[in-house]
Amino acid sequence: MMTQAFAHILSTSVAHRVRTSVVRDDMLGYIVSGSKRLLRPGESEEYQTGEFFLIARGTQWDMVNDSAPQGQYVAHVLLLTPALIELFHERFAQFASLLPLAACAKIGQDKTLHTAYARAFASLTDTQVSSALSQHRLLELLLMLAERGLVFSRASELSWADRVRRMVAQRPHDAWTVNQLATSFNLSASTLRRRLDSEGSTVSDCVREVRLETALLLLQSTMLPVSDIAYRSGYASHSRFSAAFRERFGFTPSHLRPPMNSGAQHLAQSG
Repeated sequence: MMTQAFAHILSTSVAHRVRTSVVRDDMLGYIVSGSKRLLRPGESEEYQTGEFFLIARGTQWDMVNDSAPQGQYVAHVLLLTPALIELFHERFAQFASLLPLAACAKIGQDKTLHTAYARAFASLTDTQVSSALSQHRLLELLLMLAERGLVFSRASELSWADRVRRMVAQRPHDAWTVNQLATSFNLSASTLRRRLDSEGSTVSDCVREVRLETALLLLQSTMLPVSDIAYRSGYASHSRFSAAFRERFGFTPSHLRPPMNSGAQHLAQSG
């Protein structure tokens, strides 16, 4: 059975603003401590400790993760694959009349939902839990959301850029080439280039996006040194990695690795 969701624990003592973050998979998160803000033109939403946040795939936001007032931003995040969302809609067709989430939503403190969320999250991190049981718990969680009037939209056919990104994400450190990717999709290199071009994208764009998004996730969810994260994300040069990361997100990777004796933290601005 294919992996149908990914569980991550994001943790940092440094307040930071991630510029123009693109949500690749439907996201369901829970704020353990600190707060989160989602910003885009004409829209803003804030989430406090003990609240759930839902973000629809394909949307783009500036995300502000703030460690105040507890001194540590911690969030548990589930990334739900299109296959899981499609399975939910097939199993629970009675919710077809609900308007799917188009942007983001908030659920306040909800003990019943939190219990189900914790079970689903644990099922993805415990190697003793079978994939069948994990799927059951994830569907249970989606069912509870639907009963609260919240559903993610059915998965449409993936774009070619999304297919390439998902392939690269399996091994972001590899030296991906157009020929290698085209072979994976049983296409010629020229056909893959043409299909990506029709979507306004290129293989190099996709690879760069995946590598930088992988690096951001590792910075937020691990304590690996920046040099290790650069390597795991496919960058041989630390300086090129730092420059590319800053250009994309608005702050350097080292911002999320402050000295142990650092004082009050300052929000990394996107300007």
